[in-house]
Amino acid sequence: MPNDASPLYEIYDIRFRNLVVPSAGLEELYSDCRWAEGPVWFADSGSLIWSDIPNERMLRWVPGGGVSIFRAPSNFSNGNTRDCQGRLVSCEHGTRRVTRTEIDGSITVLADSYKGKRLNSPNDVVVRSDGTIWFTDPTYGILSNYEGYRAEPEQASRNVYRLDPSTGELDVVIEDFRQPNGLAFSPDETRLYVADSAASHDIEAPRHIRVFDVVDGKKLANGRVFCDIDTGIPDGFRADVDGNIWTSAGDGVHCFAADGTLIGKVKIPQTVANLTFGGPRRNQLFITATRSLYRVYTTATGAQVP
Repeated sequence: MPNDASPLYEIYDIRFRNLVVPSAGLEELYSDCRWAEGPVWFADSGSLIWSDIPNERMLRWVPGGGVSIFRAPSNFSNGNTRDCQGRLVSCEHGTRRVTRTEIDGSITVLADSYKGKRLNSPNDVVVRSDGTIWFTDPTYGILSNYEGYRAEPEQASRNVYRLDPSTGELDVVIEDFRQPNGLAFSPDETRLYVADSAASHDIEAPRHIRVFDVVDGKKLANGRVFCDIDTGIPDGFRADVDGNIWTSAGDGVHCFAADGTLIGKVKIPQTVANLTFGGPRRNQLFITATRSLYRVYTTATGAQVP
């Protein structure tokens, strides 16, 4: 049971108490989405970009400047990140592809097929410091016409891929997930964490995050369950510099220590889909939760994103 009476936090371990600021409070920055997802912070422009999937648009929030439309239509974009050159990398349900937005605003298709067959519906994406792009490919975007276009999957499995954009080489690194979803590297990039959110459509399916050892920057080994989510499902998540994992869940953001212990929760009034650290010191936790974009200050520092 939690040992703190705060309406915003449930604190199970002193390690979590030292990561939060009880007086900071939860701020709702925007509340007109249908399903908010894929937040990414751009330090060079001091802005946050995220996806509003069913409304087929991407939004931008600027401190003191409010919210504006970044891109519409967005091809039902979902997860977003930055590459090592500061360019936006996005997963698009509608086109079943991963794209890069160039500095001049043009779009480059990075991946849309594997072995001659269309991808399912790329969902979330991360970039390693060597420039490689790792993304998940569940079937959420082709299950109905709400977050994409209903279609039958062409891939035999729901995979996690590694893409080398310098060569175009696309490889499957995991193929035994029911529905791979959010993913993140440990701060030192020796481990990759991947969520399986299949319980969204099958209550008997996994609702956990698995962790893998990264071998030579190209392959994964020694997969094991890192943690289970006790409320809702794990969707998107991020690591902080100490290796804690901050993950989405049905009742808010759950924080797990690097040893897999649930050390606390940030209670959010809507189902959380994803989150990211941002701000000049990477100590602001931006949370996309159903209709809204929230922010809460922490004493944690988010792991560096390219």
